Amino acid sequence: MKRTSPFPGATKVESYRLRVDARLTHEPGGSLVLEQSRYRLRLPDPEAGRRALLLRMAEDWMSDLQIAQLVSGLEGETRILAAQLLVRRLLSHCWLERRVSAGARALLDVVPRGIGAQSGPVRRRHGAGVLYRLSRFAVLRTDRGRMLAHSPLSTVAIACTHAQLGAVLVGAATGGVGRLDVAKALEVDEPTAGHVLDELLSAQVLVTCEEAEAEVGTAPMGLWSPEELWLHDRTRPQRHAAPIGATHRFRGVLEPEPEPGPEPEAEPEPGRPGGPAARRTIALPGPAPHPAGAGSDSLAAVMSRRRSIRRQDDERPISASQLAEFLHRVQRLGPATTSGAAGQEGGRRPYPGAGGIGELEIYPLVSRCAGLESGLYHYDSARHRLAAVAATGPETARMLSFARATATMPAPPQVLFVITARIGRLMWKYEGIPYALALKDAGILTAWMYLVATDMGLAPCALGAGDVASFAALSGLDTLVEPAIAEFTLGSRPSDCEEQP
Repeated sequence: MKRTSPFPGATKVESYRLRVDARLTHEPGGSLVLEQSRYRLRLPDPEAGRRALLLRMAEDWMSDLQIAQLVSGLEGETRILAAQLLVRRLLSHCWLERRVSAGARALLDVVPRGIGAQSGPVRRRHGAGVLYRLSRFAVLRTDRGRMLAHSPLSTVAIACTHAQLGAVLVGAATGGVGRLDVAKALEVDEPTAGHVLDELLSAQVLVTCEEAEAEVGTAPMGLWSPEELWLHDRTRPQRHAAPIGATHRFRGVLEPEPEPGPEPEAEPEPGRPGGPAARRTIALPGPAPHPAGAGSDSLAAVMSRRRSIRRQDDERPISASQLAEFLHRVQRLGPATTSGAAGQEGGRRPYPGAGGIGELEIYPLVSRCAGLESGLYHYDSARHRLAAVAATGPETARMLSFARATATMPAPPQVLFVITARIGRLMWKYEGIPYALALKDAGILTAWMYLVATDMGLAPCALGAGDVASFAALSGLDTLVEPAIAEFTLGSRPSDCEEQP
């Protein structure tokens, strides 16, 4: 006997509208133009029916029946096919969102993330009696008043327009869902429930049980964490058409954060820690001039000797003059400049950085340094001096212990550099990539620190992580304003050290 759904439901209906991140504009002469971020589609002088259709879809959803009624009322039934072909063309190039409804009840919206002829998803079909799981890479978030579910592996997202679609996703996360489960949750017939499953599968929000297992235990999927895949997806325009690059989206909305000037002597700077006691400054000597005819080794020679050195000579620790020379060579800020027509201040650093913005700051945590009191400092790169941030205590001990364990050092480092990013300076100019740019700039800086330390005969070692909680407690920095993104250790080099790459 054929099984029937307890919810006969209403007929499945599909409707369409212009994607919410696109806009429709008019050109002189009657042509219409669709624009989205860096994409543009020109529709030369469309006829009355198609023009009205485009204008209507820019404002509201239109079903196939409504499209036929609109076009036939303006141009007659013979023009319906031309309008339908336009809709299919726009769908195939991902200019339209698509809504699946059961009668008047909206179930879900298919929201394109990509754009262009090759940006549609690969259609996937469910199997009868098969259970499906929530992908561990799926993201649930709010966007323009809707809950979106999407995977960084897909070019479309699913907007959960029916409240019970959330329950379907919960069921998929906890044990798996099939067609009948979807029918019960949404109170629709099984064919409609199957169509909903197909949309979730095509968006790769749901996957088969075998695929779910492969996402965890099989290369390459099992090697990726969801967070790393999300960051890769957002910063590389492969499956999405979101704005990316130097869009200057906050121009005229927020003033750009200026290049850091000299540290104030007595009063705290907004966004910086401490009061007058924490602003004690220590002038640093400039680097000693090389004798006539003398100089550093060639770059090739320095690069060939570059190593991570995890043992330091605590009997003869790094000196204050060596630390001063190192900081001057790796981070000294040149005269302020103005970046392009946007009017954003920048400053020349010894190393290249995104847009010449110079967002990176260095906080040396000194444990052993001849001629310098231990504690946490901020390097004032404009005046080449140190500003005291915090004295030694339990938090600094935890930071040094974390660094020692991370680098597998036999003793705490003589100097631990915490590298932060004034991330708002990048976010004002760039969209989609500012955090990734800060990480790349930090990589360039640490590479430069390696070369300078090697040239000076010191012991450098970059770390893979740091005690950001203790650093935040000591510095008082807002991690959304100036997050710590990299760490680096430095000290005197033992004469008999074993070097490791």
